Amino acid sequence: MFYDHVTGPWWAELALQVPGLDVIDVHTHIGQNDPDGFTCTTQELREGLDTIGARGVVFPMQEPGGYPPANDMVIAEAAASGGQLTPFLRLDPEDQPLAETERALAAGAQGIKLHPRGESFELDHPALADVYALAGEQRLPVLVHAGRGIPALGHHAVDICRSNPGLNLILAHACITDLAWIWREAADLPNLFFDTSWWSASDLLALWTMVPPGQVLYASDAPYSTPGFAAIMNLRCALQAGLSQEQIRLSFGGQTQRLLDRQDPIDAGPALGTAVTVDPLLDRVHTFLVAAVGQALSGQEPAELLTLARFACNMGDDAPQAPAAAEVLGLMDMREAFLREDETDGRPQRFAPGLQLLIAAAVVTRTPAVLSRVASPGA
Repeated sequence: MFYDHVTGPWWAELALQVPGLDVIDVHTHIGQNDPDGFTCTTQELREGLDTIGARGVVFPMQEPGGYPPANDMVIAEAAASGGQLTPFLRLDPEDQPLAETERALAAGAQGIKLHPRGESFELDHPALADVYALAGEQRLPVLVHAGRGIPALGHHAVDICRSNPGLNLILAHACITDLAWIWREAADLPNLFFDTSWWSASDLLALWTMVPPGQVLYASDAPYSTPGFAAIMNLRCALQAGLSQEQIRLSFGGQTQRLLDRQDPIDAGPALGTAVTVDPLLDRVHTFLVAAVGQALSGQEPAELLTLARFACNMGDDAPQAPAAAEVLGLMDMREAFLREDETDGRPQRFAPGLQLLIAAAVVTRTPAVLSRVASPGA
């Protein structure tokens, strides 16, 4: 996957701060037919996971032709992975969801993926009631897209958790649709979880501080991000938020393993609820970078905003913010080198290249207390 030559050295240094990490990425995909233009082979996914020595939960990307063949493909690829991949089945509520759930579970699937955006449904779809009941009886994890492009789904999610206490519901993408309030419900719903597959430092820091740490699960959303970059960004956020090493080990794999084993989750204590201090000078850099990410997402090259971000990093070598500014500049230099080499980062051409390096730089500005050193452009 793109930038793995950067990810390995950066992760190796950062992970020294939390010895004994056994990383499981709870949100990855494989597939070749998604209408959004992204693709991912099993080999590409496994190589990305290898960068950080991780295992992964995997399910199909969107399949316009239906999910039974795709579910069989994922189950077969996971069986051939030597334990690195754990398969989840994906459902379309309009295509016999209970029958497909029973069939795919019997074939080896170990959880369920629902994508309300991809299949255009809401979580209270009548055809899913029996699926939720079965998941509750068998203590299955059910992972749900809770990111952009859909109506808010938090109230339905809370109702599902209350009605099916054996079901472990994982809301993907930091549940950005409902994070403003649903964190208040988490403490009373031990079967409600949130995955970290999102890019915004503000959202991730809110997740790591406002939700009980045992209910936050590391995830990348590969191939939309890479396992390595997502792990780096989230470890930085978890450390900045003040999680203990034990809590981080649980969130980065231990809790996911318990859910896959259909065991009771571990209570890792209440949400930290601590305010994350925002440095005003680094916040200037963050503002320019987030604006640049917005332009890059729409296919524009954000040259002017990145120039302003560079100016904002010019704080002086003796400034307390200098180490973080140096990391930001290193990532921006890396992107410029990447552009000069005219390489591809694997994303569809509708995005400006090097997007992930800008996202990483923005996260660095919000996690200045975390000591690490990004690899040099020539690494």
